[in-house]
Amino acid sequence: MDKIRLGIIGIGNMGSGHTCRVVDGECPDFVLTAVADINPARREWAARRLGENVAFFNTAEAMLDSGLIDACIVSTPHYDHPPLAMACMERSIHVMVEKPAGVYTKQVREMNAMAEKHPEVVFGLMFNQRTNCVYRKMKELVQSGKYGRIRRTNWIITDWYRPQCYYDSGDWRATWAGEGGGVLLNQCPHQLDLWQWICGLPVKVETHMKFGLWHDIEVEDDVTTYVEYENGATGVFVTTTGDAHGSNRFEIQMDRAKILVEHDQLYLEEFSVSEPEWSATNKEPFASMPTKNTIVETDGLNPQHTGVVNAWGGAILRGEPLVADGREGIRGLMLSNAMHLSAFLGREVTLPIDEDLYYEELKKRIAVSRRKVSDPAKAVVADLSNTFAGTH
Repeated sequence: MDKIRLGIIGIGNMGSGHTCRVVDGECPDFVLTAVADINPARREWAARRLGENVAFFNTAEAMLDSGLIDACIVSTPHYDHPPLAMACMERSIHVMVEKPAGVYTKQVREMNAMAEKHPEVVFGLMFNQRTNCVYRKMKELVQSGKYGRIRRTNWIITDWYRPQCYYDSGDWRATWAGEGGGVLLNQCPHQLDLWQWICGLPVKVETHMKFGLWHDIEVEDDVTTYVEYENGATGVFVTTTGDAHGSNRFEIQMDRAKILVEHDQLYLEEFSVSEPEWSATNKEPFASMPTKNTIVETDGLNPQHTGVVNAWGGAILRGEPLVADGREGIRGLMLSNAMHLSAFLGREVTLPIDEDLYYEELKKRIAVSRRKVSDPAKAVVADLSNTFAGTH
């Protein structure tokens, strides 16, 4: 095929952005042929914005069975990601899933198993932050072997501020039944993915979590997590949607360097010798190790969602690499589930987590969720075009 016929399920905040990028020519391997949304107002918007060459469906299944598409982007509420992705796979339709991969790992494991049964399907995940030059370069430095072991990781990501009206914009938002979690599952999947992508998964997790501390919601909006890695290294992850002007600072301490991302810059502090060697040979009790500080040059590229979609198109048509294979989504979700499970139980948990236990704990919260009766016509769609340049 010369062009990939694309369908999009869900044309709310994220889906509408994808439709516009394709229609406006930013993704040359694709032609938008169909969209599906249960909300009549969103279908009306699509008819005005997308024109007569795009078909409109009120159910995902109708679009998937229409014969009009070769590939599909799933941009619906989180619980629907795995079942809709599997519906695509069963029809040999290439699929790109918005983050997160799902709400709980048992569900995502089933999706990954279906992907294994359909090798003809190119399955991607919308981890657009992996396209950011500073994190790509950070990963390269950390995993180069030049700087020795990871000793400590710290990420404070508190610039996810959301006012109450954000949570009131959709009936599914910030409820256990509708979204399955709060800041960890909505805002932080990108950071959790980057954290494990660069540093690997920890083996122990202990989390303190506040539910509805800063907002009238039932899920978490304030999180502090401590982790341990297999080599003994430790880490801390702090996030919230309640800080009006928060911070975004990711620091990795290694044997021979400190590597830092902050304010969209990558900083490298290289040590003259490794810390174990310095500690063993230095004779001055309060001496500071000699270092060299630099702002690391990158390729400057940060194509975000457009880059992920274009890589997916290249994978479908030319066998080029994806930004993120869809099967990888379970790793960051495992970390998110571990944080929730630790908070639910009030104790440390180990990875891989007990997936059955997590699912049982989640169902307890779904059973008493206060999710409002769904009225799609009342959903509010925001312009997100300027919110993804950094780690948002």
